Amino acid sequence: MASFWDALVKAYAALAVVPIIPFLLVFAVVNLRSGDRKRAIKLSMDITTVFLIGCVSSLLNRMGTSFGPYIILLFMLIAGGLIGGAQNRLRGRVDTAKLIRAIWRLSFLVMSVLYVLLMLVELAKRVFGSPA
Repeated sequence: MASFWDALVKAYAALAVVPIIPFLLVFAVVNLRSGDRKRAIKLSMDITTVFLIGCVSSLLNRMGTSFGPYIILLFMLIAGGLIGGAQNRLRGRVDTAKLIRAIWRLSFLVMSVLYVLLMLVELAKRVFGSPA
């Protein structure tokens, strides 16, 4: 069981390093099987978010904090509270499924931008010789 877990962790780490790979993989498979391009993009976004969260939290930890995943979770919870409050004011109730989907897709957008920015900072550190 330990070797299976190690293989799973290594596979996740390999895919999280370059999150465009799982995005393109899922997009290609879903698009070929269903032919629905919009559904393929949404599912690709949803699955890639898992890898982006792992990679961005790791990059945040390399920047000097040990709270990478907790910072991401905190902002997701704050965004959920704000969007849920807006839903409650507009409709008088909160649609939990739409709320979770909105937070997850918004996280994809934010994590993508953070991934690019933090990766550029990390590359600049390595190129210009700043100690890591």
